[in-house]
Amino acid sequence: MKKYLPFFSYVFHPIFIPLLGTFFYVLLDSIYLTKAQLWLLFLQIFIITFLLPIAFFYLLRTLGKIDTMMLSEISHRKIPLLLHVFLLATLVTKGITIDRFPLLFLFFMGGIISALMAFLLLFLKIKASIHMIGISALTVFIIGLSISNEVNTLHLVAFFVMLNGLVASSRLVMKAHTLKELLIGFIAGTLPQLALLYLWL
Repeated sequence: MKKYLPFFSYVFHPIFIPLLGTFFYVLLDSIYLTKAQLWLLFLQIFIITFLLPIAFFYLLRTLGKIDTMMLSEISHRKIPLLLHVFLLATLVTKGITIDRFPLLFLFFMGGIISALMAFLLLFLKIKASIHMIGISALTVFIIGLSISNEVNTLHLVAFFVMLNGLVASSRLVMKAHTLKELLIGFIAGTLPQLALLYLWL
């Protein structure tokens, strides 16, 4: 089983969380979007949260600022986290605004708060698991969508709760984090989403 666990670290890498959150938002929310609007929604999120971070990753690696996508060193995390905050802030001010996509807006706002928490913890030499931040935030968001739209997603929620455990186990097996860092990441991912959940439930 241990040799398969790293698979979950790659498939549920934090870079995929914004796209996954958008997918479940479209799937579970009652908002109506035309096909053209759907394409535009996913395209802007794909460009801002996936393509641009990949491009910056290769630039930073060329400059010797980071080593791998897993950002194992504390010193390598500061620039990517600030970049993530900047890109999400651009997204929620220019595209995913609260008047057009209120629930998705709050999901990304939670992501900004979580990233800022992880960034500030770096100055205390604490490396919160960004993987756990991402998967736990997505899980709370799915639960919130289910409650808000009165959709029975018990099996989906159970699946994502299990994924939290699998992602955490994969990070331990890969020796990327300690149990404490995983717990901190889980808290940093869930608390902002739970706080913002209060605003729209």
